[in-house]
Amino acid sequence: QVKLVETGGGLVQPGGSLRLSCAASGGTFTDTAMAWFRQAPGKQREYVAGITWNGMTTYYSDSVKGRFTISRDTAKTTSDLQMNSLKPEDTAVYYCALGSNAAFFRSTSQYEYHYWGQGTQVTVSS
Repeated sequence: QVKLVETGGGLVQPGGSLRLSCAASGGTFTDTAMAWFRQAPGKQREYVAGITWNGMTTYYSDSVKGRFTISRDTAKTTSDLQMNSLKPEDTAVYYCALGSNAAFFRSTSQYEYHYWGQGTQVTVSS
């Protein structure tokens, strides 16, 4: 069965950087998109960034555009999220998700993604 595992969360000061990684296993990942979502306490889960199967197309929420960069390895089984210029409002549990490549182009809804990691905490605080 498909399994996603996120690593790299932690505590960082405002203005700092963190790099999250997501490793996928247990399936075939041809024609899949990977995405990162986050959920802060008391808030709904929100889309952060996504990347297509071939890595050629990416999409970012307005709140992270220009600060975060999503990437995918050539084997298509891992995705990284480089987060720079972090702000306190970036504090959340970050989740990696896997869906079809077509889902990437349909919407940023969490319901387009059928496989999820367990989440990793990112805390931005001085």
